[in-house]
Amino acid sequence: MSATPSPGPPAAAGSHPVPDAPPALVMVAHGSRSAASEEEMEALRAEVAAALPGVDVRLGYLEMSLPSAGTVIDGLAGAGCRRAVVLPVILLAGGHGKSDVPAVVLAAQARHPQLELSLGNPLGISSDLVAILGARVLDAGAGGLPLLLIGRGTSDPDANGDAHKVARLVAEWTGASFVHTAFTGVTTPMVAEGLDVFARLGHDRLAVAFWFLADGLLVQRARSDIAEFRRRRGVEVVDVGYLGPDVRVAQRVVQRYREAIEGTTSVNCDTCAYRAPWPGIEERAGAAIGVGHSALAAAHRHATVHPDGGAGGGSQASHHAGDHDHADHDRTEGADHGHADYDGAERRQW
Repeated sequence: MSATPSPGPPAAAGSHPVPDAPPALVMVAHGSRSAASEEEMEALRAEVAAALPGVDVRLGYLEMSLPSAGTVIDGLAGAGCRRAVVLPVILLAGGHGKSDVPAVVLAAQARHPQLELSLGNPLGISSDLVAILGARVLDAGAGGLPLLLIGRGTSDPDANGDAHKVARLVAEWTGASFVHTAFTGVTTPMVAEGLDVFARLGHDRLAVAFWFLADGLLVQRARSDIAEFRRRRGVEVVDVGYLGPDVRVAQRVVQRYREAIEGTTSVNCDTCAYRAPWPGIEERAGAAIGVGHSALAAAHRHATVHPDGGAGGGSQASHHAGDHDHADHDRTEGADHGHADYDGAERRQW
């Protein structure tokens, strides 16, 4: 699926902005085959641009959506931009935030040595973001209910641990009587497994909240699992939704942008698989940047801009030839959704 390049105020190619112009901002989102997801990410970009007057704010993607992050950076360089912050607009900073986006920056810096690039922190966990989801629970009349927090699964134990931390924080915010965490893929428990825990414990009503920035195929698939759980178990489920393009999400992006300018960027990797060896993925410790699972992300970071405005290494043709969704690699529900299973060797590439 192609996304229309984000509008911005680029200068003509070859022009030179004033030296004290604020750094541009490249928001790097994951990407999705869902048009709804792309529309919500563009709405978030617009919120950020409104909060940063005078800053050229653009949106690029790691995979599945266009424009690619590499192409966006190439466009800035071609417009004469001298400084830019590249920010992973990612909540759970697994391999995408810790390896793929840094690789985009390194590849782009090699192509454009005249362009000063700074890497920002993923969005991570903050009280404001927790407050958004907590308010969703309370506004839905689900305060005090047992809570299932659904996150995007990764193969990074540190990122998966962060999902459990979010679940506990939202539970504290809403007074949940019980809290559990489930994932849409890659790791366990999966959504259907997480829901069944509540039925086995005798709960007849619960709240479900998504630690997701936007709608997409993974949210839609999880909602199918919720509908099946309701039918099969007769349990009432209050779906409170996800973060969405809220102004407080935009404020978190602005905060990360300013941190990158000030040089205070520091990706949390104290317990991640890139620093400490974990059973089965020991080879990831100390791995070079850009060795994550995603062939599409690799294509995106090597993108170049042709005179006709098309992409080079990350071209639309090559992009769609390998189009996929994370759930294509789900290891427990592949048969249910028509997606191929994967073994431990493939999982270690995530």
